[in-house]
Amino acid sequence: MDLEALSDFNLVATHGGFGRAGRLFGRSKATLSRHVSELEHSLGVRLIERGSQSLRLTDEGRALHERTDGLLSEIAEAGEAIVLGAPTPRGRLRVSAPVVFAHVALPRIGTRFALAYPEVKLEIVAEDRKVDPVEDGYDLVIRIDPSPDERLIGRRFLNDERLIVASPDMPRPQPAPGGTPCPVKAVLLSATSLNVVWRMKSDIEDEVLFKPEPILRFSSLLMVREAVLEGAGAALLPKLLVAGDIESGRLVCWGTHAGPSVEIWALQSSRRLVGAKVRAFLDVMERTFPAKVFVPAL
Repeated sequence: MDLEALSDFNLVATHGGFGRAGRLFGRSKATLSRHVSELEHSLGVRLIERGSQSLRLTDEGRALHERTDGLLSEIAEAGEAIVLGAPTPRGRLRVSAPVVFAHVALPRIGTRFALAYPEVKLEIVAEDRKVDPVEDGYDLVIRIDPSPDERLIGRRFLNDERLIVASPDMPRPQPAPGGTPCPVKAVLLSATSLNVVWRMKSDIEDEVLFKPEPILRFSSLLMVREAVLEGAGAALLPKLLVAGDIESGRLVCWGTHAGPSVEIWALQSSRRLVGAKVRAFLDVMERTFPAKVFVPAL
């Protein structure tokens, strides 16, 4: 089989159409269609049923896609290793990450990576939707507290805490006696329950309870942070997002939330081996957070 034609067939099969595969990978629709037709002719079977509005894989096409899709990237990296003597990060690397993490951490990480690995074309997309790395064409996806998914493998590379923060001009209320939640003006996410109670860790007493009374609600943690900086009220925010504000004195930390820590994971399709460019990107992320405890690399 012609490996270029097979590669183009897998692009079309993965992304559900010639147009979408072409847009994602910079290939012309006509070239993709021609290569798939040539592959069908060489095998003597139809791989894709083409309709006016959509296409679908035949049984033969589905079998070929499942058995060859993950192998092609491994073949490419094996060739690079033989020619260069070692797996050298190169090619295209697409990363999807949650909006807050992307804005706070990935400009710095992306810049360090681009300077260290100029042969890799890095693209980072900030989005809060739950993407599929195969269907959406990503080499790596970053997720916050992901649920188990057998189709994905990866590593937890960072644990983060949630802090109760406020402007320095906002007085911290005194805990109410008997463990009664103390009311406090607050800025909340739109989806936060009306019955929420903030439980703050304490070394000298039982948990301190605050009952947030919403002054403002926003759909984004970035907007919540900005409102807190303006003095609108207190908020429960990730340490990663406000650590610099606390260090500079723009915000004060009332305490650490007593709930579980936030886990940040880097994941990819379980159908593919971890390539040199993905390993390199993970290494750069690890060096960016040297004070944290990391799970062993893949």
